Amino acid sequence: MDDSQMHSMHAEHSKHTEHAHGDHHAMMAEDFKRRFFVSFFLAIPVLFLAPVIQSFLRFSFQPSYAPYTSFVLASLIVWYGGRPFFTGAISELKSRNYGMMTLVAIAVISAYLFSAASTFFFKGVNFYWEASTLVVVLLFGHWLEMKAVSGTGNILRELANLLPSMAHLVSGSSVTDADSFNLRKGDKVLVRPGEKIPADGVVINGSSSVNESLITGESKPVKKNAGSTVVGGSVNYDGSLIIEVNHSGNETYLAQVGELVRQAQSSKPRVQVLANRAANLLTVAAIAGGSLTFVFWNFFSPNGLVFALTLAITVIVITCPHALGLAIPTVTTISTSMAAKNGVIIKSGETLEKLSGLDYLVFDKTGTLTKGEFAVTDIITNGKMSEVELLRFASSVEINSMHFIAMAIVKSAANRGISFGPADNYLSIAGKGGSGRVLGEEIFVGSEALVQEIGLDTSPWAKTAAQLAEQGRSLVWIGNRKEVLGIIAVADTPRPEAKAVISAIKKLGVKVIMLTGDNKESAGQVAGILGIDKYFAGVLPENKMSVIKEIQQGGRKAAMVGDGINDAPSLKQADVGIAIGGGTQVAVESADAILAESDLGSVLYLLKLSKRTMNKMKENLVWAAGYNVVAIPVAAGVLYRWGILLRPEWGALLMSLSSIIVVLNALSLKIWKPGLKLT
Repeated sequence: MDDSQMHSMHAEHSKHTEHAHGDHHAMMAEDFKRRFFVSFFLAIPVLFLAPVIQSFLRFSFQPSYAPYTSFVLASLIVWYGGRPFFTGAISELKSRNYGMMTLVAIAVISAYLFSAASTFFFKGVNFYWEASTLVVVLLFGHWLEMKAVSGTGNILRELANLLPSMAHLVSGSSVTDADSFNLRKGDKVLVRPGEKIPADGVVINGSSSVNESLITGESKPVKKNAGSTVVGGSVNYDGSLIIEVNHSGNETYLAQVGELVRQAQSSKPRVQVLANRAANLLTVAAIAGGSLTFVFWNFFSPNGLVFALTLAITVIVITCPHALGLAIPTVTTISTSMAAKNGVIIKSGETLEKLSGLDYLVFDKTGTLTKGEFAVTDIITNGKMSEVELLRFASSVEINSMHFIAMAIVKSAANRGISFGPADNYLSIAGKGGSGRVLGEEIFVGSEALVQEIGLDTSPWAKTAAQLAEQGRSLVWIGNRKEVLGIIAVADTPRPEAKAVISAIKKLGVKVIMLTGDNKESAGQVAGILGIDKYFAGVLPENKMSVIKEIQQGGRKAAMVGDGINDAPSLKQADVGIAIGGGTQVAVESADAILAESDLGSVLYLLKLSKRTMNKMKENLVWAAGYNVVAIPVAAGVLYRWGILLRPEWGALLMSLSSIIVVLNALSLKIWKPGLKLT
């Protein structure tokens, strides 16, 4: 078998695994549905033959075969319909992790065996209809639960289906159709207008607009030209593109997102661990409570064995901690799915829990709070020429340089629509700048030292230069052989949304801190613009982690937002590391949450989602625990003297209802509006 075949088989296996995982809950829902309807129709004659039901409906029909018919039908219901509960109980007993399935199995089997004994060995009241309806109600509840939960895992199936099945493989001058799952690194593919991009890659020819909403949540098309990166599954709009594949199969962005979402949905936050412990204790309490209920009503009351057994079974059934077990994972599953659809990948459920209790949010400055690229902020001329002319002169010289400051000046001129061409006789002056002839005049562009070196007097500009430097600007001096023509100031400018996002974060009760390697003046300028009260300036990359440790002293919780290689250790040290879009692979791997888009609004969304998620978890826990606190005493018969009594079938109905309420409360997250409008 060659490498291509192995790659194809591996890709196909991954695809099938993705679908299998995504369909797991749907298959379980279908199984519970099938068992429910079979058991439901079998239970109808059992109910019809039950003396209690006949008395309630005021008719009597008790042929001699009635108990045996009920036994046969109830046996089918118990052993077919109840099989999932018995299988689950065996697993719980083997792992000594007693839970809801153990209780259900005990309740159903005890009712069924007592009834069988009363049919064949001694004369007594049977519980066939109670055991049958208990199974039917439990199956109905589980069917609804699995149906609801399966809806939360749809993102995995959606991700698996985003990639097109076929790709147009380019080989020389020919184009052939190939299975997109067989694409390999280095393959070249043609993507026509309206088609989905089959794999991650780089555009090598063509120009088009691409909808990348699957990774950014933003529907506005993104312009793509030669050299642009594209993500498999995004939609090509108006032009044809030829793409060289750099990631395929399990290495694609979509595959990695799917894996991270799966990990998050299978992980357990600390509150889930507590809920599981509570569920285990509740199981033990239910068995003990059921036993005590039976002992009391059988030996210390005149109601007899049947009454005592009825109440004991009801206690066991109603105490099932299923709602407690569902309280956390349903919320975690839904919230991580929602986050992924909004371009925020959360690696574990615990991340949301930690984010909801943050004391500090620490931002790296360059590339996180700022754009990470220099831009022209100020243009000051000597009064003899306009800003446009000064920028044209500077750009004509700087277009010959690849220095990031030179590129910022050239970009500014281009954005303003200023026409200019490369200067003649360009000369690079190491460490100082460059010179060239523009419109027949020799122009020098660079540092103050450069213009001083050619004999120009910079003292009249000293005050202006000092003021700009205090604001954290980098200065580019422009002059000719006679005089200084002007100064162009450049700086790494804040992201347009940064100030509003930071203000909104502070309103959530989280303190904001900025880290930067820049000098104190530059850091203070950015902090002042953005409304950040505390910042650390002059922090070397290797010292960022130490600053995070300092912030964490006294048990304070801190999250770190960064994008560079030097941010990786501090992202790991923080209680929660957040890698902002466009960050390096090292930073992404070190982070607990990844923002697909370089938009600080995603940080605010993540914080709000974490708080909303924890509120839902707490609501579910209060309901699940509170329900048991109220229901158990009633089921045990404390209100019997006032004529209030819960039978097993009603206990099963209430137990299932509590589980459904928990799931519906979790699903209400889907209609939550985060309110991210920044004004």
